[in-house]
Amino acid sequence: YATTPEQLLREAAWITREIDAEMPNFFGRIPRAPYTVRPVPAEIAPNYTTGRYNGGPMGAAGEYWVNTYQLNVRPLYVLPALTAHEAAPGHHTQIALARELTDLPRFRRSFYPHAFGEGWGLYAERLGEEMGIYQTPYERFGRLTYEMWRACRLVVDTGMHSMGWSRQRALDYLSSNTALSTHEIRTEVDRYIAWPGQALAYKMGELRIVTLRA
Repeated sequence: YATTPEQLLREAAWITREIDAEMPNFFGRIPRAPYTVRPVPAEIAPNYTTGRYNGGPMGAAGEYWVNTYQLNVRPLYVLPALTAHEAAPGHHTQIALARELTDLPRFRRSFYPHAFGEGWGLYAERLGEEMGIYQTPYERFGRLTYEMWRACRLVVDTGMHSMGWSRQRALDYLSSNTALSTHEIRTEVDRYIAWPGQALAYKMGELRIVTLRA
């Protein structure tokens, strides 16, 4: 665990540099737009996800947001997987390249269908294995804990919105079947309650992208 917000941000930034060095070996086209690492704004951090990509307005540099609130629930071993998902080769690569397209209207270049967008994010985490970004057993474990989490929320989202699960049952299920902290489990379950189906889109999209690649 990082002991200061600055340490967590610097660890994330270092991982982005390691990944960027590998990008030309896996992609024939790299986005022209740069991106930076920033903390999640303090006013929303207590109830916000572990990380997020913010593309900003057209023409701006992207921002990979890392949540520095309550550092004792932010294990460093998940940081490579989070970074691959939110920055490169994940959302920054995907969104910045979409914005560079010239043969689509502006709204299409900003459109974000979640099965593709978040499916790509999960695929980027998986691609990190081939790129060599998980350098220790702990970091490989971190990626697998994320895969457990994404599988379990298929159950939780469907349970709450289709089968009448209570919030407490969803909390208990994630507590028993994932490596997430109690704080993260609470923020995630509340997100699924407010956003039906979005958690399902991640895994459905990833499975389709993996099938297409095969």
